[in-house]
Amino acid sequence: VELVQSGGGSLDPGSSVTLSCAVSEGSIASYTVAWFRQAPGKEREFVCSTRWGGGSTRYIDSVKERFTIARDNFKNAVDLEMVALKSKDTAVYYCAATVGTLGDDTAVDQYDYWGQGTQVTVSS
Repeated sequence: VELVQSGGGSLDPGSSVTLSCAVSEGSIASYTVAWFRQAPGKEREFVCSTRWGGGSTRYIDSVKERFTIARDNFKNAVDLEMVALKSKDTAVYYCAATVGTLGDDTAVDQYDYWGQGTQVTVSS
């Protein structure tokens, strides 16, 4: 299984961008998918997740009301829409997936598959 990411880039504060994570095998509906990010010198941080079968979503407090995780069944992908970007959002963003459910969706070791990572830089 491969996760192929797209989107990202260099952006101004307050702008918006959408990242996408496409799954190479099976239906996206069967995967629990999360987005993590890693800033320079920091550990990889959970950002948000969507449970398999169109289940519940979860966000860290710092991105609530600004980020939206959503499934796109046509693309067989999960998108991360980010608005009102801030400099502290600067990081490499990774999508992660596992088939079915899992225990703690914030934990890195719960996921079997990872995307290649994409840089998001927010700076004026």
